Amino acid sequence: MKPHGPIPPGFVADDDNMLLIGGDRAETLVDAAGDTPLFVYDSAMLAARVAEWRAAMPAEVQLHYAMKANPYAPLLAFMARLVDGFDVASGGELRAALASGMAATDISFAGPGKRDREIEAAIAAGATLNLESAGEAARALSIAARIGAVPRLAVRVNPDFDLKGSGMKMGGGAKPFGVDAADVPALVRRLIASGADWQGFHIFAGSQALDAGAIAETQARTVALAARLANEIGAAPPLVNLGGGMGVPYFPGDAAVDAAAVGRALGETLAQRDAVLAHSRFAMELGRWLVAEAGVYLTRVVDRKISHGETFLVTDGGLHHQLAASGNFGTVIRRNYPIAIANAFGTEPAETVTVVGCLCTPLDRLGDQVALPRGDVGDLVAIFQAGAYGASASPATFLGQGPAREMLV
Repeated sequence: MKPHGPIPPGFVADDDNMLLIGGDRAETLVDAAGDTPLFVYDSAMLAARVAEWRAAMPAEVQLHYAMKANPYAPLLAFMARLVDGFDVASGGELRAALASGMAATDISFAGPGKRDREIEAAIAAGATLNLESAGEAARALSIAARIGAVPRLAVRVNPDFDLKGSGMKMGGGAKPFGVDAADVPALVRRLIASGADWQGFHIFAGSQALDAGAIAETQARTVALAARLANEIGAAPPLVNLGGGMGVPYFPGDAAVDAAAVGRALGETLAQRDAVLAHSRFAMELGRWLVAEAGVYLTRVVDRKISHGETFLVTDGGLHHQLAASGNFGTVIRRNYPIAIANAFGTEPAETVTVVGCLCTPLDRLGDQVALPRGDVGDLVAIFQAGAYGASASPATFLGQGPAREMLV
């Protein structure tokens, strides 16, 4: 038997042991959607997460949603009312962000491979471009001159440090992301001299960290770096985007990051910041921490079989919708996401089973030798932590399967 990750707090069952999501029975939501597989996102949990962040962080720090985590249109429209800005990473995400109701001036666009048409769309809309290179800066200035616009430009900085313990290291050493810190002052001075509307710095050292101390240390180094660069430039950045980094517990042994501890440390860091940053605004950019726990992936058992003594529950879902849960999205060793039999939620395990999807590949595993209540054909399997990097980060068209349904409740 192999353990699975911790089920997020707040999920309960009704008297029939059926999992409730947003107060509704899982099977009722499936009926309303028309079929499985289905992603369900709980809006109350999204709102509670934002409120938790605001209670923990210094009041002067803004909250930006990194919509790459989940770009589902109804969820974006809901989040647009709760956060201070959206961070996008493509022209398609820019269009979705604008359609959500978020003001263009509260949208920033990062990414190392922006095409000219994407740069033009961002400048024309009035969004901020987080420049990733001197070449991209030159293209942005040229495009702005051609269309007669004053571009809003920030510089993404490749810091000389990374976030310790992060699942994805975005800074330190040679990286495709951002401008090396040593080259930033000269570039920013050129932007200012060109007449561009310089918006500040975007400094992102890593993501998916659970250690509050490591996050706090990185934020302190980020603020210090922003101050050093500002002093070299001779101008204060209007905004310093501190990046994100706060992760969620997916796997056995993981524990939730202490958001309050991060907030206390950040408050101390900002209180002691260099005078050059006295009037700068600050923001944190979070994706999965805001939305992951609010999502549940529901898939139905279509077959139960035994092979060489091992029991398999075969579902109508799989890695084409939940690539990360299958262990094929950024993990070296496969470990089990939080998983349950939705119609026996909270009841004691009765067997050890392997939950697989419907694809013709041995990689399609949603639960590897996990202890669960007995599962039979027709039962619903719930995969938790499914609100981030699920539907949009998975190969939905693999083997012609098609996308899962999605629902905000």
